[in-house]
Amino acid sequence: MPDYPLGSTATQTPDDIAAAWDRELPGVPTVSIGVITPLRRAAKRLTDDRRRTLARLGVDAATLDLLSTLRRSGAPWTLTTREITAQTLVTAGAVSQRVARAEREGLVTRAPSGTGRRAVAVTLTETGHAVVERVVRDLLEHEERLLGALDADDRATLGRLLTVLLTTLPTAEEAG
Repeated sequence: MPDYPLGSTATQTPDDIAAAWDRELPGVPTVSIGVITPLRRAAKRLTDDRRRTLARLGVDAATLDLLSTLRRSGAPWTLTTREITAQTLVTAGAVSQRVARAEREGLVTRAPSGTGRRAVAVTLTETGHAVVERVVRDLLEHEERLLGALDADDRATLGRLLTVLLTTLPTAEEAG
């Protein structure tokens, strides 16, 4: 079942939803509906689109996250599992599973890192390097087209405003 905020449907505009709540619960602030509802709808569409796009490109989001983290680290494209955990904000167990899956697919290798007894270094293979570059290039070109309705100034403004908003929102850990 879709997650429509405050009893809305996909066809109701935020103004329609706010007007209905103004009528049903006079005095309750509804201004946020004009911002949160479009954000939630856009996030859902973008999430669904990314899932479809990655499936078409032949990679899942978790593997792309791992490969991208390694690729962005620069030559020699090697990080410890602890560094990957810190950069991806997923648990050590999830990183271990991602690395094991990517290693089976020939996208990364694992070896003792030398930074500690239990430290493991993960390195992007040539195959992994080719996959991440192809997928990231195609994905970012596709997502650039998704933003086509916004000019450069609009994109910059939206990015800045979303960054400000994100800095004020509680994280999952803070929310408890």
